[in-house]
Amino acid sequence: MDLVAFALILIFAGFALIVLSLLVAALRSGEEERGKAEAGGVVLIGPVPIVFGTSEGITKLTLILAVALTAMALLVFLLPIFR
Repeated sequence: MDLVAFALILIFAGFALIVLSLLVAALRSGEEERGKAEAGGVVLIGPVPIVFGTSEGITKLTLILAVALTAMALLVFLLPIFR
């Protein structure tokens, strides 16, 4: 499979996940239970992630995701050098 086809499959899968999450959120909106909202974010300045969040748990999760994304980006940037 060439890279263009793989990229198109990933884009399609991303849109499908977005639509699926919107449908799940719409179906759950009728439930009477209230959930606790938590938020977090990452600012990447070069290879250094700056992580923030509303609770310790979401901050740890965001940090793990930031490190994983930074490692994947580094791999994508360095892969052509070693080919």
